[in-house]
Amino acid sequence: MPLAMAAARLTARSDADLIQASKRGDLSRFEEIYAAHAGRMKSIAFHLLADRADAEDAVQEAFLKIYRAAGAIQFDSGLAPWIYRILLNCCYDACRKRRRQAGSPLPDEPPAIANNVPLQVAIRHALARIHPQYRMVFWLFEVEGFRHSEVAAILEIPEGTSKKWLFEAKRELKRLLTESRA
Repeated sequence: MPLAMAAARLTARSDADLIQASKRGDLSRFEEIYAAHAGRMKSIAFHLLADRADAEDAVQEAFLKIYRAAGAIQFDSGLAPWIYRILLNCCYDACRKRRRQAGSPLPDEPPAIANNVPLQVAIRHALARIHPQYRMVFWLFEVEGFRHSEVAAILEIPEGTSKKWLFEAKRELKRLLTESRA
């Protein structure tokens, strides 16, 4: 089934219906959830882990956890925040595993950029230097297109905090980019 078709069908069904069908063993409904969210999840995981293989592993692990926990989900804030919270936890687990294997903290470097466009490089380096919480809110809101209510649910913070952290991220980015030009 083409991805666009699956995404369109997803909007026709409620999150609760998809999870209920998944709980009953209807794998095609779970595949709809995967089709609708996997691309964005891979983007977020790659941003956090800076390694394509690790990002794909984290997404796979997240979907395994989502499938196993489908019976326990409560729909307070919808399916998406729950899914992305699980993904973030899988990414954090991968980072901790890397650190244990390396024996020391990993450098906080952004993913390699295929084309060395100076503005992209400057933005990536500036993003790597801002506070991780600000960076995550910036990424989820500005790059992934989540609304503040969704960012707040994913990160388990108040919506006002999401807005404040985005403001702080933009202020820090502006400062760092201005310094790099000088």
